[in-house]
Amino acid sequence: MNIVVLTGAGVSAESGLGTFRDKGGLWAKYDPMKLATPEAFAADPAAVYAFYNARRSNLLTAAPNVAHEALTRLQTGLAARGGRLSIVTQNVDDLHERAGSRDVLHMHGELLKARCLSCHAVSEWRADLGGTDRCPACSAVGWLRPHIVWFGEMPFNLGEIQTLLSEADLFVAIGTSGAVYPAAGFVQDARMYGVRTREMNLEPSDNHYRFDESAYGSATGIVPRWVDGVLAAIDARGEAA
Repeated sequence: MNIVVLTGAGVSAESGLGTFRDKGGLWAKYDPMKLATPEAFAADPAAVYAFYNARRSNLLTAAPNVAHEALTRLQTGLAARGGRLSIVTQNVDDLHERAGSRDVLHMHGELLKARCLSCHAVSEWRADLGGTDRCPACSAVGWLRPHIVWFGEMPFNLGEIQTLLSEADLFVAIGTSGAVYPAAGFVQDARMYGVRTREMNLEPSDNHYRFDESAYGSATGIVPRWVDGVLAAIDARGEAA
């Protein structure tokens, strides 16, 4: 079996990281147009740096939860059975990787990296970031920005994601709002390819009606149970995944 999983903020919420569009989420507290656009960065870089420094500090104290760990177990289990799990995430945290998942595709960038606007190099960055920092690659000062896809910018890895969807047997969206495109359109793309689709969320997403199957509840509750069921069903058939 070849599964593509799309994860959103809901999969990391129980690790203590804020969601964006839920009631009480980050965009209910802050104006994204003042913090998450190229124009905002040009107008007030100090405010943008401060926002992402706070989020980076929060991430460094967080830990993967059992939903992240279950997806790693599924990735390992499918590989051992001749199948594949590809993880595509809208999240900018590294909790999938810290849980042991491999080759995670980050659509919206990574919080623990910085990108140089002078040489375009992407560097690991775990400290606070500011306008006086030097690029590790080219040594230019004042040209580093968070390696985050802001509103109005093109997400990463879209071509590779489409290839994965076209090759999948099952597409699963976990912890996503279904409101942010192009990720919200992946369920339609999967259906166009004849792929079965499943939503797993705290509550129905904006595009829940497009999924063939659904399960609702906390990620730490429903994801491990689903993983157990997938692996058990494969083993019961006595077939390669």
